[in-house]
Amino acid sequence: MADQPTTTILGIPIPSEDPVFLAIVGVHIILGLAAIAAGAVAMFSKKGHGRHSRWGTMYFWALTGVFVTMGALSFIRWSENYPLFLLGASAFACGLSGRLAAARQWPHWVLFHVPLMGMSYALMLTAFYVDNGKNLPLWNALPPIVFWLFPTTIAGALITNAIITHPVVRALEFRARDRMEHDA
Repeated sequence: MADQPTTTILGIPIPSEDPVFLAIVGVHIILGLAAIAAGAVAMFSKKGHGRHSRWGTMYFWALTGVFVTMGALSFIRWSENYPLFLLGASAFACGLSGRLAAARQWPHWVLFHVPLMGMSYALMLTAFYVDNGKNLPLWNALPPIVFWLFPTTIAGALITNAIITHPVVRALEFRARDRMEHDA
């Protein structure tokens, strides 16, 4: 990056001085912050219609915007950004599939919705840390492998807990237990 013109925003070097690129980065940052906040509220809200669904919808649309702006940024600097494109496309694919699982009520939809939405969030954060971790206080002291593994490790624990405690899963377990007792 030393041989490229850079612009520094909040201590993070952006490898361009092009106003179009920087405008896209600005929109991308705003959408990324919105996705992180909305996803966190949805993740920690009581599951079901209402707050969880509203914030989950906001998360999905912010994630969609992050995907679109990430696509544009990757296209402009493909040789440097294609790994971020792959992470972003995977995050969007997981988010879209997780949303469809819930919206279309696939059989046992929650067993798809929870892990897919959780992985979309983890992949989005992974892309952020892989791209920016080396410039963040405290994170810059960590080995780069942490940027790849930390979000997924945390997501795995949260996804497991969400599946175990989700009211739809608990209802399925209750019905299965009830059937087993009835058949016995």
